Amino acid sequence: MNAPRTLYDIAHCRAGDKGDTAILSLFAFRADDFDLLVRAATAEAVAAHLRGIVRGEVTRHVLPRLNALQFVCEHALCGGVTTSTALDAHGKALSFALLSLPLRTPDC
Repeated sequence: MNAPRTLYDIAHCRAGDKGDTAILSLFAFRADDFDLLVRAATAEAVAAHLRGIVRGEVTRHVLPRLNALQFVCEHALCGGVTTSTALDAHGKALSFALLSLPLRTPDC
């Protein structure tokens, strides 16, 4: 089996929104991949990967019992769902954008 190349290879993502804040939740497909997910998907890595889309702070919450990470991305939805002219004002496309994050960690 080939080594995973992006988050897409080891996780799936759900998105939600509150005003101008996007909430992205990453779930490892397998518990064995959760440590890699934690190492690769730092708040800093996600902020850098989504730079230009997320204009505010990215906060990460680790949810080990769910093998999940949650990212709160501020100023990410062009003012919010009701005020934006963006095609995907709800931020659903951000979940796939996050899954394209390369799996580069200090250990790899």
